[in-house]
Amino acid sequence: MPRREGHPGIALAVIAACQLMVVLDATIVNIALPHIQDALKFSTTDLTWVVSAYTLTFGGLLLLGARAGDILGRRRVFMAGILLFTFASLLGGLAQEPWQLLAARALQGVGGAIASPTALALITTTFPEGPERNRAFGVFAAVSAGGGAIGLLAGGMLTDWLDWRWVLFVNVPIGVLIASLAPLYISESERHPGRFDIAGALTSTAGMASLVYGFIRASENGWRDGLTLGSFGAALMLLIAFVLTETRAKEPITPLRMFADRNRWGTYVIMLSLAAAMFGMFFYIVLFVQDVLGYSAIEAGLAFLPVTVAIAVGAGLSQRFLPALGPRPFMMAGTGLVAIGLIWQTFIRPDSSYLGGVLGPMLVFGFGMGLNFVTATVTAVSGVASHEAGAASGLLNAMQQVGGSLGLSILTTVFGSAAKDEAKKQLPKFLTGSSPEQKAQFAKTHQLPAPWGHEVLAHGISTAFVPAAAMAGAAFLTALLVIRVRKSDLDSLSGAAGPGIG
Repeated sequence: MPRREGHPGIALAVIAACQLMVVLDATIVNIALPHIQDALKFSTTDLTWVVSAYTLTFGGLLLLGARAGDILGRRRVFMAGILLFTFASLLGGLAQEPWQLLAARALQGVGGAIASPTALALITTTFPEGPERNRAFGVFAAVSAGGGAIGLLAGGMLTDWLDWRWVLFVNVPIGVLIASLAPLYISESERHPGRFDIAGALTSTAGMASLVYGFIRASENGWRDGLTLGSFGAALMLLIAFVLTETRAKEPITPLRMFADRNRWGTYVIMLSLAAAMFGMFFYIVLFVQDVLGYSAIEAGLAFLPVTVAIAVGAGLSQRFLPALGPRPFMMAGTGLVAIGLIWQTFIRPDSSYLGGVLGPMLVFGFGMGLNFVTATVTAVSGVASHEAGAASGLLNAMQQVGGSLGLSILTTVFGSAAKDEAKKQLPKFLTGSSPEQKAQFAKTHQLPAPWGHEVLAHGISTAFVPAAAMAGAAFLTALLVIRVRKSDLDSLSGAAGPGIG
């Protein structure tokens, strides 16, 4: 099929649509989580896998996807990733059992890891260097930043007006359209010889998955459970194997030399910690506003929009004043505000209102996150040779995804333990104060109904935010003690790296 020349706008629309679909998939599904839980009978702790199955494979295979585009041709790999993501979305929408949805979400992550980094790289091969390419990067960055907000609203509308399955089905026509237009308007890139570090990608992804599974398993079965201990043991062995593989590989998927610079590894620690807190915050506040406050899916989506505005304001301020002040002040202020917002959220109670107990801490949290996004990207690539800037920023993105999965699993362990303890306290109150109908419902579901169930959920959520705040505190200490970016490092960046991949 011949390529149609002279349509750069359509080519950019195809690339941006891919990025939008991949970026919004996390938030569009988040809003539907309570409905997914009811439909497929997930426990609250197992429900975290709906998020983690996607982010683990996406983050774990992200750098491998970028390498595949260089070696096999970016357009070819881009289309393969889109088609895989689309097929996985169809399977997820058709899921009838929890394991079917989780398998589809993991497959979505694989497709996203192939398509997303290749989409960014396609801009460099599709648009000539200069104003045209800069405008394309600007559109790509705007889509990456706005995708979360679009996903919140779209998820709410699709869930309320149609069904939760449509948060996955909606990707199918979009993906088919992107895959159809790509060969018409996007040129193929030149192939570069290289090797695939399959062993590194698989050991890192499997190791993190085992670690996450161990934490989630511990929340329900305790720390002495054999499978819990086995998961942690497997995670340790796989991650050791990953490090050994990367030290010996000729073309490692994760260049360990990236961690030699204190600014870079400090930035990776900050992003890992903040993402860990952020994923947990979104997951549990979605449950709170829908299950405790009684919001519909659309109302929940609207409730989160102020957070995206706060993130955008923080990112805009940091981008404007970064050349004059450097990244360290923004990192310290941002991580500090994130910690304050999370500490504030530990005071959530069943009678907390949206305006009185949810909105304030979310705004503080969002503004702090916004201050960090641009500065983290800049710091991650400072002092890096231009040909390695993609690897440095890609590793930062992988840290965000993997950190989110790990953090959510840790918060879920704390949530599960706290919720169990509170359920034991609420059970006698339920037995003496409930109606026969409520007791019959409890006998079927083994879930305490409101108001006793609200007490359990709110106590578990507020307790889970304690380790989230500790993670943000660790990020603050890292910004304070580790980050030392010089003005000359910033001056040397001048276009060395494009925007992050979301």
